[in-house]
Amino acid sequence: MFTSTRALKISLVAVNVIAALAVIAIAVKLLLVPAIAKYWYRERYKDLVFQCDEVMRAHFIAKSQVSVAPSEEAIKNLRAAEVSLLACHDYDKLWKKLLTLGLSEADLASLGLEAIEEKSKDVTEFVKTHEIRY
Repeated sequence: MFTSTRALKISLVAVNVIAALAVIAIAVKLLLVPAIAKYWYRERYKDLVFQCDEVMRAHFIAKSQVSVAPSEEAIKNLRAAEVSLLACHDYDKLWKKLLTLGLSEADLASLGLEAIEEKSKDVTEFVKTHEIRY
């Protein structure tokens, strides 16, 4: 009787240890991994968001130019803009990776807005500094 009680206690301790480890693993997966991923990839993600936004805008303009005034130069610009869209592929891959690591779409949207706001201010300042004033 004594050995079965002892074996039961050891089994219960083992089950509790396993349960505690499982809770810790889940907490790491749900809380720590997304926080580290956000910290680690934040600037790269923001750069890719801005780059993709810029090349999509350039592609739209080039495509519109071909529609409005088709020419060899307009087609050449459109093809160059299409190649530039590869930046969006890199952005998309990182977006999916961050989702897999536990960031939410809301987290990524927030980072994207930060990127556009920060980089737009930089571009506006650059234009103000270097534009020719009449």
